[in-house]
Amino acid sequence: MIMGVNPGVALALVLLIFGVFLGGGIMAAAAPKPITFVFGDSLTEVGNNNFLQYSLAKSNFPWYGIDYTGGKATGRFTNGRTIGDIISEKLGIAPPPAYLSLSPYDDAILKGVNYASGGAGILNDTGLYFVQRLSFDDQIRNFAKTKSTIKAKIGENATSALLSEAIYFIGMGSNDYVNNFLQPFLADGQKYTHEEFVELLVTTLEQQLVELYQLGARKMVFHGLGPLGCIPSQRVKSKTGECLKQVNRWVMIFNSKVEKLTAKLNRWLPNAQLMFADTYPAVYDLISNPTAYGFKISNTSCCNVDTSVGGLCLPNSKVCKNRKDYVFWDAFHPSDAANVVLANKLFQTIFATSTAPAPSPN
Repeated sequence: MIMGVNPGVALALVLLIFGVFLGGGIMAAAAPKPITFVFGDSLTEVGNNNFLQYSLAKSNFPWYGIDYTGGKATGRFTNGRTIGDIISEKLGIAPPPAYLSLSPYDDAILKGVNYASGGAGILNDTGLYFVQRLSFDDQIRNFAKTKSTIKAKIGENATSALLSEAIYFIGMGSNDYVNNFLQPFLADGQKYTHEEFVELLVTTLEQQLVELYQLGARKMVFHGLGPLGCIPSQRVKSKTGECLKQVNRWVMIFNSKVEKLTAKLNRWLPNAQLMFADTYPAVYDLISNPTAYGFKISNTSCCNVDTSVGGLCLPNSKVCKNRKDYVFWDAFHPSDAANVVLANKLFQTIFATSTAPAPSPN
């Protein structure tokens, strides 16, 4: 999207599944490193939108990347790393590269690809005002192209084996709310009740997950939405600056329906192994109890952004002195420090056999 804190959660769960699929311990030395394909929004983007000439959903300017290796913007919508980056570091796995950064026949596709795009949604009309972005449908079409290229490289049988063993983690839906349904000037918020809108989302998502399955995906992790009502861009709509309870209730309804959808698809699709990762509680606790995690502020962002228009950290924005004090970097996205806390918490929960802490903020 442009929001939330879900992405890297899926990667941790992805690798949990991978260990279970292999029938051995998660940290077993003999287990091969997993191949991952990433579908999502700005929470998991690593630079695809930089290659879309007219996209307004970009973060390729200061202050983004100030705490990333090299201190320069990479297309990640945070001051440093995503949760996925941090967990990848923990496990010795390189984060998959942005799809649009690769040449057509790059061998890197054999080790995984990131298709995520800031502003993307389950619905194709989500984020229309960003002009260019890769919707979930667009990302699936790009994956189909990747499959064709892999087949040309290694043959049909080897491609089928690679794709069936690969892990697909998917983070979609935040923009469908924040940059669609919750925007009063867009049609969907006027045309549908929430009950109708969430049914449209889940029905569309079902078709998309089935399409991925038909392309060869079997091991898919869909991570649920975080408490969107508590991100700075939504809190500013409250007279008291509190979380928007109605928005959070809608998010939990969406999460519940997607969890049921993944269970249904596991029953219907032979050899499908889908997992729903409920990230809502962990994110809500971090936002509600920031001092318990070493933070001072969770109701506004480190970068002094205009939350009424845009909400991104522009080059002329004022940045806080201590970025480690803030849970949020801009009006939508968590800071590097917050991502470390979430990644460490999830890693310790899932990979209980490992005592190594997550990397410290850069």
